[in-house]
Amino acid sequence: MLAMRFCLVDRVLSVVPGGSIQTVKQVSLAEEYLQDHFPGFAVFPGVLMVECMVQSCAWLSRVTDDFAFSTVLLRQARAVRFNNFLKPGESLLVSATLKSSGVGESEFLVSGTVNGQSAVSGRLLLLKQNLAERNPQLADNDERLKAAMRDLWAQLWVPASAAVS
Repeated sequence: MLAMRFCLVDRVLSVVPGGSIQTVKQVSLAEEYLQDHFPGFAVFPGVLMVECMVQSCAWLSRVTDDFAFSTVLLRQARAVRFNNFLKPGESLLVSATLKSSGVGESEFLVSGTVNGQSAVSGRLLLLKQNLAERNPQLADNDERLKAAMRDLWAQLWVPASAAVS
């Protein structure tokens, strides 16, 4: 079972569990979907900018909850605004703040900038759960997903104190 089909977060730049996260997505012309979106004027699709924001918020949720949930899914996107294009060779810098967290849900304020200018922003509501909550036979899957997310997190986040100069 795959934990995540594709990862649109290339690096976690900073994280404050229960507070905020900053991530980056670097866009390369080698990404297949850019050949069709749009021919002659390649831009990163808006829906993938939103997915970058969702994945960034999901990482903050996982770290905040100490990877207690196997699945973190978008429940609702509110007030999403697209303000700028993201072209190959550019980076989307995503900043998210946890606004509230309750049983099974978390709400975030999130924005993405390109070259210091707003590209996308919105409020995201994420659902967090374990598969075993609906089907106890899936408890092993929960543990495998949590382990896979911890492994991926270790690749995306290198704390400044552990970074090699």
